[in-house]
Amino acid sequence: MTPWWKKAVVYQVYPKSFQDSNGDGIGDLNGIISRLDYLQKLGIDAIWLSPVYQSPGIDNGYDISDYEAIDPQYGTMADMENLIQEAKKRNIRIVMDLVVNHTSDQHKWFIEAKKSKDNPYRDYYIWRDGTDGEVPNDMKSSFSGSAWQWDENTKQYYLHLFAKQQPDLNWSNPELRQKIYDMMNFWIDKGIGGFRMDVIELIGKDPDKAISANGPMLHPYLQEMNKNTFGNHDLMTVGETWNSTPKIAEEYSDPARHELSMVFQFENQGLDQQAGKEKWDLRPLNLGELKKVLVKWQTDIDFDHAWNSLFWENHDIPRVISRWGDDGKYRIQSAKMFATVLHLMHGTPYIYNGEEIGMTNYPVDDISQVEDIESINMYNERLAKGYSKQDILKSINAKGRDNARRPIQWNDQENAGFSEAKPWLKVNPNYKEINVEKALKDPNSVFYTYQKLIKLRHENPIVVDGDFKLVENTGDSVLAYWRILGDEKWLVVANLSGEKQKFDHKVDIKKWLLGNYDERKSLENIELEPYEAFALVEK
Repeated sequence: MTPWWKKAVVYQVYPKSFQDSNGDGIGDLNGIISRLDYLQKLGIDAIWLSPVYQSPGIDNGYDISDYEAIDPQYGTMADMENLIQEAKKRNIRIVMDLVVNHTSDQHKWFIEAKKSKDNPYRDYYIWRDGTDGEVPNDMKSSFSGSAWQWDENTKQYYLHLFAKQQPDLNWSNPELRQKIYDMMNFWIDKGIGGFRMDVIELIGKDPDKAISANGPMLHPYLQEMNKNTFGNHDLMTVGETWNSTPKIAEEYSDPARHELSMVFQFENQGLDQQAGKEKWDLRPLNLGELKKVLVKWQTDIDFDHAWNSLFWENHDIPRVISRWGDDGKYRIQSAKMFATVLHLMHGTPYIYNGEEIGMTNYPVDDISQVEDIESINMYNERLAKGYSKQDILKSINAKGRDNARRPIQWNDQENAGFSEAKPWLKVNPNYKEINVEKALKDPNSVFYTYQKLIKLRHENPIVVDGDFKLVENTGDSVLAYWRILGDEKWLVVANLSGEKQKFDHKVDIKKWLLGNYDERKSLENIELEPYEAFALVEK
């Protein structure tokens, strides 16, 4: 039997920016509950909920101080239980964000661990002596600078692969692992639908060899976790794995290995950065490279023994229309094109909140307008190295995480209907033009393209189980592919560019499924419009 998550479409909610219900400018659990009917109308099957646990909020909730408590800004545990139940009534499952590579430095484990070298919690974290008065080695934090932080009290360094307020957990400690499994079972018992696992590829690290991702113990830990927690339940698990290849993805997701349902892979995320540099070092996207990566993740995975996730956006990634499409003249066409290309591929699609109405990036002109710790740290580090403010802000506007974290644009009222108070992060000024209310009134809106694509997946096994076959020789700017199941054959065609493109294909069209321009009666020697995309059934 096909697992439910292979047929599912998952919707990521960034709680802080989704809907404020109590007028404090911050989204909350009751706000999400108030919008469940909207998500049911869209047709999604599960909500991936970014962290709502108790947290000092240094990294917007990815620094957890208590895994079994809800942060008061989001509500109470009763609200959380209510969300799970209300979602269930609408056949929507709640997938929790599991952040177990690190905790907050305010977690009781770390507060204890810092007290002395012989504290019972000391070994829950990774401590090392310095080398000749210097850091233990040259491991770097993803948020700039060294990954080692000096602790004056115990005269040792602790490891943090992210902010210094996010000390890394020591997964080689079996007692710690058991505590994590107990916590996971606490949430499973509340009736959640699974876990999205934050930077899970890092838990098997070997800091003494400066290995962070894909360490030697990664897969044994995941197999142990599976056995002790979700393996006995009908749950979906997806791991965030920035360093995956198709073969590594198969290791995670082959059911015979008893690890995860699927992973997020990010190979296309590096395509608009300079080779060997950081994400902030920009270069133009080469459409041929994008096409190649998309196809690779359809053809190099054995889908009989593994699975893949499909996404353009999340809370760490800028809006795809602004990044690789056109957020001006062809905003609607490019939004529909990205949706069509992705949702008819092999794998489980994820929609990031606001993506379904075509939300865009919002550029800033001063660092004072930036909230995200990653962007702020990079700004200060590069300023000290002599980069110009203008160049740094250009990078932040292209890749900064605030882009995706702007409040959801519900209507054209004050603060876009997100809150009656001043929002924690400024709303994109284009909310009068781009909002949910307007999208729902327009039968040709981006929203209804997403709704239609979800329906196609739910009603047609070919989308879930069909083989993927590339249409060859279409040039770099056109991605065309077949999905094939038995005698059934669908053709998907997309112009990835803002220029007209030639396309020639002899086909008997049995049924037109959807498109973002007028229906075509023939595909012989045609010119595709900018960002044109369509899907049809071949005779």
